[in-house]
Amino acid sequence: MDQIILKEGREKALLRHHPWIFSGAIKTVIGNPEPGETVAVKDSQSHFMAWAAYSPASQIRARIWSFDENQVVDRRFIQDRIKSAIMLREQWINKVQTTAYRLVHAESDGIPGLIVDRYSDFLVVQILSAGIEYWRDEIVKILIELLFPTGIFERSDAVVRTLEGLETHSGLLYGKMPKRPLLVIENGVKFMVDLVGGQKTGFYLDQRDNRQFCKDIAKGKSVLNCFAYTGGFTAYALAGGAKDVLSIDSSEDAIHLAKENILLNQGSLDQCEWIVGDVFDELRKLRDRGKQYDLVILDPPKFAPTSSQAQKAARAYKDINLYGFKLLKPGGVLMTFSCSGGIDASFFQKIVADAALDAGVDAQILYHLSQAPDHPTLLAFPEGTYLKGLVVQVGNREKDSGIGD
Repeated sequence: MDQIILKEGREKALLRHHPWIFSGAIKTVIGNPEPGETVAVKDSQSHFMAWAAYSPASQIRARIWSFDENQVVDRRFIQDRIKSAIMLREQWINKVQTTAYRLVHAESDGIPGLIVDRYSDFLVVQILSAGIEYWRDEIVKILIELLFPTGIFERSDAVVRTLEGLETHSGLLYGKMPKRPLLVIENGVKFMVDLVGGQKTGFYLDQRDNRQFCKDIAKGKSVLNCFAYTGGFTAYALAGGAKDVLSIDSSEDAIHLAKENILLNQGSLDQCEWIVGDVFDELRKLRDRGKQYDLVILDPPKFAPTSSQAQKAARAYKDINLYGFKLLKPGGVLMTFSCSGGIDASFFQKIVADAALDAGVDAQILYHLSQAPDHPTLLAFPEGTYLKGLVVQVGNREKDSGIGD
């Protein structure tokens, strides 16, 4: 069996059961393991620590399968892990009200680098690590045997694959191609999603509970939905009784599908306004026109995938939150999010606090939000909590502050 030997003192993360081994922690590799092959991980004294998938091209040189020396990493092992992940979703998902949700969430489900999302009768998979690439064919067979999908579509087009030394890839793995768009239901709200060309695997499934929260507080409110994509928050706000919603996104195709989604649920676009454009530019224009809203939603893309990009991204997050605060009526509510792995929760809160200060408002955090429970976080893997959200209510605006103009 091929082995990885750690440098002295570099076993601390593994003792806490963190699932990653970085290249700088490795003293030597014994043998010649193939990309994705299972290797034994040992400390500097050659004591067994874990079984891991080897990834020679990545800075994350190995991803842990198991800390049990007696565990055999084979097809049955992977099948059992996938079964366990599915059972978790059985506990948390109302499958009558919701037909789109995550089935497998990578490291947090003990299957590092594998994402499986269900959209009605179709599955979308992302194969994001060398270890999962090694088991690709068996994983597809397991999913077919356990779930009997109409089709399995691969969306392994994320940048992380290149960091693993893998080519990006999209295409049909099994069965029929999904319709474009495909109808799904989420908390009773209907959506048309594009599994082939949409963002991520077609829809932002991790925001499901936060969209429901938006519905619960939207009654009678004027709403501004920024980075609206295909209208998730817009549809929920209207379902909750919002007075009107302005949705902004840079993608004309996304806005077109968003309109279809509103018609699907409301039968009319009378309460909607739409802007296709750069969100930063459009927020400045709305500020200059003196527009104000009861509820502002900021759900931007990933500005900082890694911690090395955090400081640069912080400026962008601060700018949009500054505009968000300036566009709120006194007593209004801001729902603001970051999905950047390089921005942790405390840093994000500081950014939002700085934006409020520059906007000249006093504000209170009412709720901390995160991803839905089908996107769980392994306690030993805090990086799994990538989605941070704050619900903030503003008080009286400080007049003539002159700050943040």
